[in-house]
Amino acid sequence: MNEPRLPRKLSAILCADVVAYSRLASEDEEGTHRSLRQYLDLISNEIEQHKGKVVNFAGDAVLADFGTVIDALSCATSVQSKLAIENQDMPDERKFLFRIGINLGEVIIDRDDIYGDAVNVAARLESLSEPGGICISDAARSAVGSKLPLDYKFMGEQLVKNIKEPIRAYTVRLESDKPFEKITQELPQKPSIAVLPFNNMSGDPEQEYFADGVVEDIITDLSRFNDLLVIARNSSFSYKGKSIKIQELAGELGVRYVVEGSIRRAAERIRITAQLIDAADESHVWGERYDRELRDIFDIQDEIVETIVRTVATRVERHGVESVTRKAPQDLIAYDYVLQARALICDSAENNRHCRELYEAALHIDPHSAEACEGISMTHSLDQNSGWGKSTDQSFEQALSYALKAVTLDDDSSQAHHRLGVTRLFNREYDLAELHLDKALSLNPNNSDAWAYRGLYLIYTGQSEEALAALERATRRNPFHSTWYLWFVGLAYYCEKRYQDAIPSLRRSIEKNPGFIAPRRHLAACYAQLGLSDEAAEQVTKILELEPGFSIEGLSNTLSYRDPADLKHYLDGLRLAGLPD
Repeated sequence: MNEPRLPRKLSAILCADVVAYSRLASEDEEGTHRSLRQYLDLISNEIEQHKGKVVNFAGDAVLADFGTVIDALSCATSVQSKLAIENQDMPDERKFLFRIGINLGEVIIDRDDIYGDAVNVAARLESLSEPGGICISDAARSAVGSKLPLDYKFMGEQLVKNIKEPIRAYTVRLESDKPFEKITQELPQKPSIAVLPFNNMSGDPEQEYFADGVVEDIITDLSRFNDLLVIARNSSFSYKGKSIKIQELAGELGVRYVVEGSIRRAAERIRITAQLIDAADESHVWGERYDRELRDIFDIQDEIVETIVRTVATRVERHGVESVTRKAPQDLIAYDYVLQARALICDSAENNRHCRELYEAALHIDPHSAEACEGISMTHSLDQNSGWGKSTDQSFEQALSYALKAVTLDDDSSQAHHRLGVTRLFNREYDLAELHLDKALSLNPNNSDAWAYRGLYLIYTGQSEEALAALERATRRNPFHSTWYLWFVGLAYYCEKRYQDAIPSLRRSIEKNPGFIAPRRHLAACYAQLGLSDEAAEQVTKILELEPGFSIEGLSNTLSYRDPADLKHYLDGLRLAGLPD
């Protein structure tokens, strides 16, 4: 009987170790250990602050696990900076200097520890580092790209103990002309705004979904105005629960104005406070408090949107405020079900099914809910593309049926047209797909997901250069976007035969969500086209682990390339990588 396979994951691994600890301890054992505890506490706190986890301490060494290389490297630079300050008044012979190594790779998880070659490589990189410095692997260097304002020096291929293949290593230059600070976005010509998640003041954590849902509707309504650039929901919500200065937040998102507030729901009463802040000087431009009956929630949303638009925008093209507000749900209980469904993450068949049940409950109560129909259509599309449904044909039919119903119920809904456009695209109905995606963007020019799927439409119709421009517009409106934006960018570069340019986006996507197959397919094809057979084979192995029954023939039936030559180009890359027909 075969032993069960131990769990694995893709991890950014940080190893840190004290230089010359034995010498320090031999000179003053107790004092050295006391100082070591202080420094290890400092490093542990930095690891926690940067979303990492200390896996273990081994004497004077630290092993930590991070979800992304960005977090690991940001942590390492912060650690070395703070240690330099701690050491500045110490005599040279008593300074505590740490070497740090960072690697990206797959690890085995067992009893809250991590094992494998990826960990061993991180340890060897640490030994290659200069005292007080950082050394990273080629995999980590590719993943970080240009996301951090640091300089890197290639050290060549390094032969190290107990590792068969040479390691391509880089030194991170800490004393760079570039300051280590967060990257800021350039402000657009039009007024730009981010709506932060409102604080839930109800005293009931179960009401969190309601507060988030109300804010999401405000974002959607604001997004309809052509004269505003509005940051997408999941980017502004990435700051939820974090304490951050308004100016710093606005710089990261590239906006001039920020809306924040709170919601208190009690029985049939609701209190909403909202304020508009000019991030340039953090002055309060406008603020209001609303104490109303719960049934007035939609009127409050409309009033907040109207006030913000009239305060911020110099003009509103073509439409008055009244003509762009959405159709309010006709039943509060149905609306509540919709908000609960939107709060779910459909990352499994079970969660997707539960999400659909909530949308179906909303539609049963309010048969005129376009939002419920959009949601049900989305869950069937996920079944179709993830293999969670009983039949892909049946899932498509259901997705199309509910998308059509959503547009019938609310022809002014950007989301409804976006959903219908995506469904038509997957069925190779290119003209209809373009029609509905364009309609979605005319109704809501800030619909970042519609811009991203507009990019996929352009990829599938042989316009990959234009696709990159559409995807850039999507990411500008949604800086902290979903990982599938990166798949589309990588695929667009592949179609342009810019294989090397595709790799960073695809690697970042895999780093964030190692269980998704699509970016691994694209990456394997890129490596194969570049002649990097070992790297391609590594991705093929992982694809077949994730989907043992994978075949190129089965995949080809799900792809929507209009030109057979474009489909052949993609499938040739997969065959060259070694994936089975």
